[in-house]
Amino acid sequence: MSELITKLGIDYKLLIAQIVNFLVLLFILYKFAYGPILAMLEKRQKKIEQGLKDAEAAGKKLAESEERQKEILRKARTEAKEIVEKAHMQAEKSKSKIAGVAKVQAEKIITDAKAEIEREKTKTISEIKSEIGSLVVAATEKVIGGKMDEEKDKELIEKSLKS
Repeated sequence: MSELITKLGIDYKLLIAQIVNFLVLLFILYKFAYGPILAMLEKRQKKIEQGLKDAEAAGKKLAESEERQKEILRKARTEAKEIVEKAHMQAEKSKSKIAGVAKVQAEKIITDAKAEIEREKTKTISEIKSEIGSLVVAATEKVIGGKMDEEKDKELIEKSLKS
């Protein structure tokens, strides 16, 4: 076999030196290039995986946050609706109460007005009776030609008022 190698033009010493150089270069590349490159790739892969996990967690938190926001909005709408309904009911109660108070006041005003009218009527009738009495006395004095005594005067007035 050594003859075959020499016939091919290969030098043993040079071949061994090249093999040793290749192994030294392979060792150096493995030690200083391949190892750090693998470590860097592994570190980068871990960072990417962590980034994906963080993105997934952020997505979940975002979804939860949106769900909480929707729930808060639903509660706020429900509370607003209840407040509006309560305000409407309170307004209706106030409206009824105000209408009742106004009705009572109107009835009181009407009752007071009727009483005032009745007092005025009674007063007017008394004044008219008094005026008529004075006229009757004056007419009687003219007809009789003198003044009558007070008793006859009263009797005559009452008689004329009754008829």
